[in-house]
Amino acid sequence: MYRTHTCGELNIKSVGINVALSGWVQRSRDLGGMTFIDLRDRYGITQLVFNMDTNATLCEKARKLGREFVIQAEGAVAERSNKNLKIPTGDIEIIVQKVEVLNASEVPPFTIENDTDGGEELRMKYRYLDLRRTIIKESLELRHKMAQEVRNYLGSKNFIDIETPMLIKSTPEGARDFLVPSRMNHGQFYALPQSPQTFKQLLMIAGYDRYFQIVKCFRDEDFRADRQPEFTQIDCEMAFVEQEDILNVFEGLIKDLLLKIKGIEFDGPFPRLSYNEAMEKYGNDKPDIRFGMCIKELSGLVKGKGFNVFDSVEYIGGICANGCADYSRKQLDALTDFVRRPQIGAKGMVYVKYNTDGTFKSSVDKFYDENELKKWTGHLEAKPGDLLLVLAGDKSGTLNALGELRLEMGNMLNLGNKDVFAPLWVLDFPLLEWDEETKRFYAKHHPFTSPRPKDISLLDKDPAAVRANAYDMVINGVEVGGGSIRIHDRHLQQKMFKVLGFTNEEAEEQFGFLMNAFRYGAPPHGGIAFGFDRLVALFAGHESIRDVIAFPKNNSGRDVMIDSPATISNEILKELSIKIESQKK
Repeated sequence: MYRTHTCGELNIKSVGINVALSGWVQRSRDLGGMTFIDLRDRYGITQLVFNMDTNATLCEKARKLGREFVIQAEGAVAERSNKNLKIPTGDIEIIVQKVEVLNASEVPPFTIENDTDGGEELRMKYRYLDLRRTIIKESLELRHKMAQEVRNYLGSKNFIDIETPMLIKSTPEGARDFLVPSRMNHGQFYALPQSPQTFKQLLMIAGYDRYFQIVKCFRDEDFRADRQPEFTQIDCEMAFVEQEDILNVFEGLIKDLLLKIKGIEFDGPFPRLSYNEAMEKYGNDKPDIRFGMCIKELSGLVKGKGFNVFDSVEYIGGICANGCADYSRKQLDALTDFVRRPQIGAKGMVYVKYNTDGTFKSSVDKFYDENELKKWTGHLEAKPGDLLLVLAGDKSGTLNALGELRLEMGNMLNLGNKDVFAPLWVLDFPLLEWDEETKRFYAKHHPFTSPRPKDISLLDKDPAAVRANAYDMVINGVEVGGGSIRIHDRHLQQKMFKVLGFTNEEAEEQFGFLMNAFRYGAPPHGGIAFGFDRLVALFAGHESIRDVIAFPKNNSGRDVMIDSPATISNEILKELSIKIESQKK
């Protein structure tokens, strides 16, 4: 028997018993006559003690044990004289009587500590070592616990877990597909699913009125901290429901997770914002409502005063940063540089300091006197000591820039407490987005999203005005889930394909199987998919989903540990009828 106990379960009640422990050497401390080793396994750390006076040979052997050696130790549990209150086993130690090296280790390329000296790329190369760190282990344990709770909750609501295929047909909407060549069907390819969308709709048509899956999805797109080429969704669908039914069930899921995992209880319903309200007040469709600093339009107050920057634009808006009137010129210049970044796109920034003595200092003193500036501060509900930040330009771009500025100020002022969870629903998204380059509409969600019933008639005369029967769940500025009521009528779905620019032949080729299924009694249905990785990262307090995925890819979509993707031999390529053309630099 390699162990009688784990390294995390012994306590003061265990004193006097003989035990066997196995694990990895976390650290070793040689104090002359005594040697102390912290032994680590998945469950915790236990201190081992070797005494030169009582067993010199054993103590010398212990001094040769390096970091990450795998060892087995046998001995008696004793009460520690210098207790460590930071760990559950801190009241005891093991007086070692026997130690055996099960496997020696080379010196690891970085320290296996929460505060490690290894950079992200190095840790990803040696991910099996990085996974030994407590902070990563706790994230994966949290992921497991949340997955169990999701299953328990949905099971209690009569949902059934049904697997859908991984090898499917490529579809033209959304991100690029990952393609898999078929050896038995030369020149043809499977695609890895971006989501099980069509299959869950088929399950509704088949009569399985409550489906869910914790499922892998794949998208060949550029990666950021919250993106991976393969990711996990909590994928759900319900039949014979309206939007309100779905919001209630899945608001219940988030409340259940917050209560069971974080001990946070929510009374009453989550707030709801329309897409237009979210854009007007927060500058984006996934607002962080943990703090205020809402955007307000100033156009009517500030135009017509001879300041051409304001007079020549479509929209002027501002935010009020509480207690920031003492910002220096250097700090204000840094904020101006921030909004001028290409990805934000503002041309400049106007500021107004509402000093604690009631006076004003602004970058537009030449054009606006104290009475005018007082109207600004009143409109933005500013108090003495506050700072107004104002941007101008086209409405869409300026709202976006103000939204980014608001988040930046929130970060600078530490307003985004990770222990606070502020969920909300965002509703009434535009159904369609116009792309100027291709001169056509694209589905904002996907082609199967139903229009709001009152807006269906607008599909023929004003498609851009049509609202989607769709909804997003947002927590702390992170979109954790989204879904919609689906089109279940064959004729409406055909009209949607037409608006999206599909010919009848293209629609039949891509989605004929679904359209045919609609002929045989499709019920009203809708669903939602939660980004499980994002949800876990949010609950764990991590910025990146890589920290809650066992074996993630880097920003280039590579697994640097196994060196993937990799080239394939010419023999296999020939068998698949694939020829690789050299890429010109």
